[in-house]
Amino acid sequence: MKKHVLAIAAVLLATGAVHAQSSDTLAKIKSSGSITQGVRESSGALAYTLGNGVYTGFHYDVCTNVIRDVQKKLGLSQLETKYQPVTSGNRIPLVKNGTVDIECGSTTNDENRQKEVAFATTLYVEEVRIAVKADSPIKSVADLNDKTVVTTTGTTSVQLLRQNKRAQNINFREVSGKDHSDSFLLLESGRADAFVMDGQILAGNIAKAKSPQDFKIVGEPLSVEPIAIMIRKDDAEFKKAVDDSIARQIKDGTVAKLYDKWFVQPIPPTNTALNMPASAATKAAWANPNDKPKEAYKVD
Repeated sequence: MKKHVLAIAAVLLATGAVHAQSSDTLAKIKSSGSITQGVRESSGALAYTLGNGVYTGFHYDVCTNVIRDVQKKLGLSQLETKYQPVTSGNRIPLVKNGTVDIECGSTTNDENRQKEVAFATTLYVEEVRIAVKADSPIKSVADLNDKTVVTTTGTTSVQLLRQNKRAQNINFREVSGKDHSDSFLLLESGRADAFVMDGQILAGNIAKAKSPQDFKIVGEPLSVEPIAIMIRKDDAEFKKAVDDSIARQIKDGTVAKLYDKWFVQPIPPTNTALNMPASAATKAAWANPNDKPKEAYKVD
């Protein structure tokens, strides 16, 4: 009996050790000499791919700087960055199960997600809007009645649309794209009348279109959402390392320069400018660094 109890205790101890290791991201990075960054392929100027395994964007650049600061903190002469493409549907599971150490895409920080993962300091506050073709009669939520609306699997945009007070008594058909580029393709090809998503994602996909002038962003904001880098929950030391790096980048002007680079100046591959100066809400997030969820923000 005593041996049996000791055996059970040993198993529990081992399980606890595995759990502790899984939540100690800095130790994992130091022992492996590598960090896995979750990257998006079509999340507008925040994060996207140029093809052939080349990723770029505002959050990508911020994360590159974070990883350099982590390398310095750990005293590593080299630190390999591995890239793991993620989607709206699998990003949270891949962070939770340890496949991805730091997700640098376009994830909204909300109370439900905070139950599963943690978020770094907010660097971008988004407005959910509507993209349509330039010749579309759709100008607002009220014009979506009897129309086909596309959004991306794993996002909350259609729920926000249905919850909006202006959408009362509005009936629309819903279709989903597997990722943001697929959703935009449904709009571009005429299989959807409107694409509801984060404004900068809409702007980024329009900028990459063959004919950007054929599209426009319309309507009142459906939601104001803090977008943040996502990491594993209950790993205070790694979160502090990430937040400290972001605080440093805000203080020395790096964040403002990167924002201008991606949201104001022409960006690849079409060298089209989004012309989206930082909003008052985004500037307020820089002035008062925090990880508040979207429920703390108000929509008029």
